[in-house]
Amino acid sequence: MGLDSIETDYLIVGSGAVGMAFADVLFHETDHSMIVVDRHHAPGGHWNDAYPFLQLHQASATYGVNSRDLGDGLRDPTVLNLGMCERASSASILFYYERLMREFVASGRLRYFPMCEYDGDFDERHLLTSLTSGKKAEPHVRDKVVDTSHLNTAVPSAQPPKYRVAAELDCVPPNALARVKWPPTGYVVIGAGKTAIDACLWLLDNQVSPDDICWIMPRDPWLQNRANLQPGEEFFEQTFGAFAIQAEVAANAETIDDLFVRLEATGQLLRLNTDVTPTMYHGAIVSLAELEVLRQIKNVVRMGRVQSIERGRILLERGSVESDPQRLYIDCSARGVERRAAVPVFAGRRITPQMVRALQPTFSAALIAHVEVSFDGDAEKNEICTPIPMSDAPEDWLSMMLMNLVNQGRWRRDARLMDWIVHSRLDGFSGLARKVLPDDTEKLALLHRYGHAASSAVPNLTRLISTAPAAH
Repeated sequence: MGLDSIETDYLIVGSGAVGMAFADVLFHETDHSMIVVDRHHAPGGHWNDAYPFLQLHQASATYGVNSRDLGDGLRDPTVLNLGMCERASSASILFYYERLMREFVASGRLRYFPMCEYDGDFDERHLLTSLTSGKKAEPHVRDKVVDTSHLNTAVPSAQPPKYRVAAELDCVPPNALARVKWPPTGYVVIGAGKTAIDACLWLLDNQVSPDDICWIMPRDPWLQNRANLQPGEEFFEQTFGAFAIQAEVAANAETIDDLFVRLEATGQLLRLNTDVTPTMYHGAIVSLAELEVLRQIKNVVRMGRVQSIERGRILLERGSVESDPQRLYIDCSARGVERRAAVPVFAGRRITPQMVRALQPTFSAALIAHVEVSFDGDAEKNEICTPIPMSDAPEDWLSMMLMNLVNQGRWRRDARLMDWIVHSRLDGFSGLARKVLPDDTEKLALLHRYGHAASSAVPNLTRLISTAPAAH
C-alpha cells in the first residue's frame, strides 16, 4: 500500500460481522465501489481472536450476510441442544467470511486492506496506515464512511484482565484451554457472561469434575431460553408462542419485579440459581440442558468483581477467598459488545451502524445498508433506524422490548421495506409469518395473539420504564 490515488464510493472501517453484512447489501443492491479496512489479518472481526470452541449462541440461520446461508440448515446432534437449529463454530464462520471477501475483491468493486489502521475523522480526512510496513494511503471517498466500531466486540484474548495477577500465577484467556498439557489442581473461571458459560461447559464436557471448578460470578445473569429462538417452519408454534407470551407479559406486568417473575415462570428467561436475583442481562442464550449442567458447579463465588489475584487468595469487591496457586485462572471478564450511548445512525457523511433490532447486529447492519441505498435524507433514514443500545442490567430488557416493538411498527408502515425484511435471511421470522396460509387457523390465532398483546405492551412498558431506577 503506497500513497497512490485511491478512490471509492464507500469506505467501511471494520471487516467484522457488521462491516461484512453492510458491504454485502451494497454489493448486491447497488453498483457502488467500496474500500474495507481492518486491523485484523482476515475478515471476521473478533472471530479471529475467539477461542477455538466458540459457537454462535443464536442459530446460524440468522447470522452472517443476507446473500449467503451460513451452515447447511442441519439440526444440532449434540445432547445439550439436540434437535435445535445448528450453530456455527468460529472456524466455519471465518471460512464463510474469507470466501465472501474473496468474491467481493474478485469483482473489482471492493478493495480490502487488512492489517491497517484507519486514522481519519470519518468526514473529509481519511488516512490508512499499514500495521506491518507503516505505509500510508489517503483515499478519496465520494459518498460516505461506515464506522462499525460502535458495535465493537471485545474478547479476552485481545485485551488483558482489568485486575492484577501475581506474576507466578497462570491467568489465561479461554483460548488456552484447548492447549492444556497437564491438569492443574483446579480451574477458576472469572466472569458471568457468554464466554464464562462457554468455558464452564467446555471444561465439564472435557472430563473436568464440577468440584474442580470455582466460578467467580460478579453478577448473576438472566439468560435467554434457546428453545424460544428457533427459526424454521417446524418451530413456528414454539417460537411465535414465546413471542406472544413475552408480549403478553410486557402488556400485563404490574411492576418490573412482576415482569421478571412472569418471564421466568413462562420459561422465557432463566437463571443459574433460583435463590439469587440476577442483576445482569447481556442477552446470553442457553438451553435447559446446558443450564442443568452448569448448575452442577457448586463453588460459585458471589463477591463482586475481582480486584487482584495473589498467591493463595483472590481479592474481590466484597471480600476474599482462598485459592490454590496451582489452579489455572480463566479470564472471561471482557465486556463483549460494549455498552455505549446511542448516536444517530446517519449523520452527514458518516454512518454508524448500531442495533436496530435488539441483540441482532448482522440483521441490523444489513437493514441499515438497505435503508442507506433505498431512502432519501438523514431524517427519514434515522426515523426508520432508531438505535437500541446494548443491555447491561435486567431493566434493559424492557427498553429493548419496547424499542423492538416501536421499530417494528415503523417498518410495517412501509410496504417496500417490509417486503425486504420478510425476504431477508437474517430476519428469520417475518418471512415465516408472511407464509401462513389463510386456512391455517391455529397459526393465524397465534399471530393475532401476538399482535394484540404487542399493541398493549408499548404503553405498559413505557410506564414500567418510568419507574425503573436511575440509569446505570
